[in-house]
Amino acid sequence: MIDPAPATSRTATAAVLHGAADIRVEAVALPELGEQDLLVEMRSGGICGSDMHYYADGRNGSNILTRPTVLGHEGAGVVVAAGGRSTVAPGTPVVIEPAVPCGACRSCRSGRYNICTSSYCFGSPPTNGLFATRVVVPDSTVHPLPDSIPPEIGALIEPLAVAVWAVERAQVRAGDRLLITGAGPIGLLVAQVAMDRGAADIVVTDVNDDRLAAAARLGVTRVINIARDDLDLTGLDRLIECSGSPAALISGLMTLGPAARATVVGQAAPALDGIPLAFLQRWEIDLVTAFRYANAFPTAIALVDEHKVTLENMVTARYALTDIAQALVAPTTDPSNLKVLVHF
Repeated sequence: MIDPAPATSRTATAAVLHGAADIRVEAVALPELGEQDLLVEMRSGGICGSDMHYYADGRNGSNILTRPTVLGHEGAGVVVAAGGRSTVAPGTPVVIEPAVPCGACRSCRSGRYNICTSSYCFGSPPTNGLFATRVVVPDSTVHPLPDSIPPEIGALIEPLAVAVWAVERAQVRAGDRLLITGAGPIGLLVAQVAMDRGAADIVVTDVNDDRLAAAARLGVTRVINIARDDLDLTGLDRLIECSGSPAALISGLMTLGPAARATVVGQAAPALDGIPLAFLQRWEIDLVTAFRYANAFPTAIALVDEHKVTLENMVTARYALTDIAQALVAPTTDPSNLKVLVHF
């Protein structure tokens, strides 16, 4: 349901999820600007699978919508006001890193703030997100954008940071033979980051020919539609699982060679039978996971600024905020869609 409402100087117009398939564009109150807060005028927001799950089901994994919440955790815009102790000047284009850690726990102190047990994330109910005309965020969450990355596309830095962290966790090295399962936005960004790391042989699998065609255009070594063709691969060095499919993970593991490494990036099932543990043990194959990112935004920004990763070719649809309901289902209603952006 769409119920547009005008914003005032103390409010913003936002996409508020009230329940499954019930999202309303309405005015929401803005919090007071703290000493180290920023008021950001939003320019772009990216539709993520978690947003789609919240819209479709009122939940994403174990996190359940309990009260109306503004969706969106991929976002970029321009700072229009800053608290008295902030070092970010108004007029600065920024991308927002949506997960806010406590900064004091052992994980945070070690640099792995992505696994802080006290963190919260914009757009993860009940914390309001970034699908709004304006948001108030701590200045510690923003990263300035260079002129080469306009904020109108800057929201894609967030999924690129996911890919950067996935490749980091996978320990991709020059010359590696790599399998990426899942040719969605994350899988395609992982492929580009892995190319920059010097991976010599990159194979991408999926069941969607449109997405596999996009992977082929990036210049990967080979694409395989596993709905039709066998996964005839052996002795690979790295597997990065980006689809969230248990079957893709299990079959992908069996392609790995001795001392290889598998990294789970796609949203995993709560538990999974069928993992070939004896096979992994015999060949000392590491099975690790990746969750969001830690210190990955600067690298993601630099990769785009240095023309090593291209974001524009990922965008297949753009919607106005008032059309947020259509945007949230666009990736499922049109199988050719990759990344859907919302503009404010």
